[in-house]
Amino acid sequence: MNVSHVYSLRLYNKHLVTVCGSALPILRPTASQCCVCRRLRSTGVFQSDDFTTVKAPKPFRDIPGPRGLPYLGSLLDHRIGRFKNVDKYQDSLIWLHDKYGKIAKKTLAGKTTVHIFDPDYFRTVYQHEGRIPYIPPLLESVQLYRRKRDMSPGLGFTNGEEWYRLRTAVQKLMMRPHEVYAYLPFTNQVASEFVDKIENLRNEDGEVKDFEIEMAKWSLESAAMNCFETRLGYLDNSASAEANRMVNSNTVLFEKSTKMKFLLPLHKLVTTPTWKTILDSEDFFAGTGCRLVEETAKKIQTLVDEDKLTENKYMFLAYLLTQKELSFKDVTTITLSLFGDGLSTTVPAALFNLYCLAAHPNVQQTLVEEIRAVVPQQGEITAQMIQKMPYLKAFVKETFRFYPIGLEVSRSLQKDLVIGGYHVPAGTQLEMNNFVLFKKPEYFHEPETFLPERWLRGGSAHNIHPFLLTPFSHGPRMCAGRRFAEQDLYVLLTKVLQRFQVKWHHKEMGQRYQVLMVPDCPARFSFADRT
Repeated sequence: MNVSHVYSLRLYNKHLVTVCGSALPILRPTASQCCVCRRLRSTGVFQSDDFTTVKAPKPFRDIPGPRGLPYLGSLLDHRIGRFKNVDKYQDSLIWLHDKYGKIAKKTLAGKTTVHIFDPDYFRTVYQHEGRIPYIPPLLESVQLYRRKRDMSPGLGFTNGEEWYRLRTAVQKLMMRPHEVYAYLPFTNQVASEFVDKIENLRNEDGEVKDFEIEMAKWSLESAAMNCFETRLGYLDNSASAEANRMVNSNTVLFEKSTKMKFLLPLHKLVTTPTWKTILDSEDFFAGTGCRLVEETAKKIQTLVDEDKLTENKYMFLAYLLTQKELSFKDVTTITLSLFGDGLSTTVPAALFNLYCLAAHPNVQQTLVEEIRAVVPQQGEITAQMIQKMPYLKAFVKETFRFYPIGLEVSRSLQKDLVIGGYHVPAGTQLEMNNFVLFKKPEYFHEPETFLPERWLRGGSAHNIHPFLLTPFSHGPRMCAGRRFAEQDLYVLLTKVLQRFQVKWHHKEMGQRYQVLMVPDCPARFSFADRT
């Protein structure tokens, strides 16, 4: 029997080796050679890449990639070398794929990561990650901060049964669409006020100064209604200094965390200036969020004591507080995450969506026509209306293809896998860098054309690999806030287009790396009254 055949089977079930141990020619095994393997393939347990396309898995050390210096690896490349502009970190990943192919490994400051660039490889990872996938932290700085401040780590910074406990407690509340629809009145209210604010802040060219900051205030105001059912006043023209400081604190966190990614981890030994700045910023942001949680929890307790708490009051926090699996620390961190995460995800996504509208007037007009056919000019946007706007959803999805927010989906492997013909051992940190493939003709028809129609029924999407475009990840570790983020985008874009024609008169908007991707230029949209 082929050595690779035996080896691959041992990786998953050592007992199968004896079942498949009949005398076979030493050739690449085919589906007809073993009835057990045919059954395994038919159930999706094995992919062909696991053992049928290679003679034997090559060792981990043979995975190609830049060698660099001992321990430092490629760190100097990102400090003084070819990729020293970390704002364009994405270019280094594109280079890695172009030079080494579908799988490569790279070391930065003692941490070795395997990068994969093939949707079939992504499928292999997802199909073998099990009930409880493990992920490395997106922001190690936040993980360290929460540990230092004795906070619950939260969903994004924990693994194993601890993560499963938290996820189970919030699954119904955050991941089911009909549960999230209950928050639509809040989303409508804040989005309507934000559109009014755009109209009032426009200059003679129709532009809004520091529009990205105003968008961040919209995100916090909307999230505060979802989490606390309270208005912060961040959309007021005389918004408090707290609003600006909250936005700035989040910006500082991501800018400094990006810098730390390409530094030696001295902050783990001493309080470096960069780490001190992060601590100060997080103290303010988390402190404000924690205060809001505590104030709302007291209001809920008062209503309970007076037997006045109704099902439609303080829905988010009241639900979490009734989950016996969650401590108050857990409740605080989960709420804090939903409150603040939109600043680094939904806000840049909304800015890229607005840019794509401005850059493609024909697409904007098609979307306007769909909105006019479904949504009345006055009144709230309902769940039924959103369900009747497939072009809106296709447009948002196509924007994620053109302007991805994340450069990777990460996993920490909990079992040995064979990926791309290489043995990748358990414990390896792995990044699925799908964005590299988003504009390649082998994966997308007319990849350089912004074409929302590809995602509609009857479009070319039926030929697109299902594991290629996954902006919210996939499987059990899918982003818990996905439904809230999508709802925010759908409502905001609809209300903006009902009121304005979105235009752009400046250089093309690109992307820069700040752990996640953000616009590389000021968001200078022109909002013209729609007739």
